Formats: sequence, structure tokens, C-alpha cells
Amino acid sequence: MSVQNFSVRSLLYGLTAIALSACSSSKYASTNKVYKQQAKSFAQTIEAFPPLNQKIDSLNEDLQSFIGTVNFGIRKPNFVIIHHTAQHSLDETIKTFTLTRTQVSAHYVVSRDGKVVQMVNDYLRANHAGVARWGKDTDLNSSSIGIELDNNGDEAFSDAQINSLCALLATLKKKYNIPRANFIGHADIAPKRKPDPNKFPWKKLAEKGFGYWYDDVLMLPPADFNGELALKLIGYDTSDLGAAITAFKRHFVQTDISPKLTPADKLILYNVYAKYL
Repeated sequence: MSVQNFSVRSLLYGLTAIALSACSSSKYASTNKVYKQQAKSFAQTIEAFPPLNQKIDSLNEDLQSFIGTVNFGIRKPNFVIIHHTAQHSLDETIKTFTLTRTQVSAHYVVSRDGKVVQMVNDYLRANHAGVARWGKDTDLNSSSIGIELDNNGDEAFSDAQINSLCALLATLKKKYNIPRANFIGHADIAPKRKPDPNKFPWKKLAEKGFGYWYDDVLMLPPADFNGELALKLIGYDTSDLGAAITAFKRHFVQTDISPKLTPADKLILYNVYAKYL
């Protein structure tokens, strides 16, 4: 797979661009200014020649040099992590994400009425995943795009919201060639801490190619099927097996999220696990 190369100057323009949205008004002029300042600082760090603070410790300087190659690009996201805001309005969430003391953010917020607000450039790292793990990836903030859905955690997701989310996911999947398996939830990557997105229509997303869902006809697992190993191979952190089971069931079962695998749960797990092989 090839990745489009970008010049440093193009990167500077990309980093300092502000997403235009209904919420990018004078009300947020001060936070937009801070965003631009921070993006400019990051751009200057990338433009520095040679790179700053990247010398090899304990190796003599006369053994080190920097020669710029012509073959390079910028890092791209490989996962999409979906959250619910656990708040009561789009404005409340935007306020949370524009307060320095919260130290939390997301690339996009999708409101109940389907409006989409971008808050971080796709190529930058947002603070949405926290302490998390998926497979061997222990820094999901650096490898993913975070999407927050305007939802208090107990309500149904509106059709307008899901339709806008799917449009956004389709764009991200195409633009960054994100694998189908890599559209997951916050609870999947942080099963010990997070329940979101709760009561989420994962099946509808899977039908559109965003994540997996189990088949209508389920094959019986072999007698020696190891549920813990299957969860681990899918990507779940099984250091707390009960939490991993609950996260899996929150995603794929939803009617029962107890921390034990029933015979019916094992049928679903085996079917889902086989799709990751």
C-alpha cells in the first residue's frame, strides 16, 4: 500500500487549518486562536532541520548526522474509536473539550441532530482514548481518530446521528484505508474503565462495512474452543477476563453484559473470532 507524500510546506498548511463548522463562531474565537498557536508550534517542530531533540543518547555526535530523504509522508490514523459523550448537549461537550483543565478532546463530535463538528485535525493526536489497549497497541490516541456521539449514555441514538456518523466513517475509511476490523468502541479498548458507546447499533455499522458482526447462522465451536484466547486474538485486553467478556458482550450481545460466557455467547464469540483470522 502506498502513502501519498507531503512536503513540509503542505504539512504546515494542514496543521494550521481550522475545520469550519456551525460552532466555529466568535463564541470560540479564543479557543480557535489557541488551536492555531499550538498547531503552528507543532508545525515548526516538524519543519526544524535537522529534527529537534532526536539525537541518539550515549552515541558520539561525530557518529550522527541527518540527511533528508525525499521519500516520506505524515502518519495516518489506522483505527476509529467511537464514544458517547455522557453529557446532555453538543454545547456542553464542546465546552468540555475547549477547557484546558479537562485535558480531553476528540477529532469529531456528532450531535443528536446529525451535525458534525471537527475539533482536531485528523493528522494530530486527540486525547480521547486514555489508558487503553487493543492487541499490541497501547497508545490508541496516537493511532486512531476519536469520534464522540452526543448522547448521555442511556438514550437511543437518533437516525440523523447514525446517518451522519456513517457518512463520516465512509470518508475516513476511504481516505486513510482503515481496515474494517478497526472500527471499535471505547469500551472495547478500555474494558476495565469505560462502558461507551452504550446500547449502540454496531450491527448497522457492520452492515455498512465498519467493524464486524456475527452471521445469522452460527457454527458450533470445537470442543476445545478457548474463549479467553479468542477474545485476546480479536484484540481485547484479557488481563481482567471478566471486564473483557463484559466489553465483548456490550458490543455484540447487548441484552446481557454479565462477565461470564454463556453457551450462546460462545457461539457468537466463535463466529466473530473467525472473522479476525
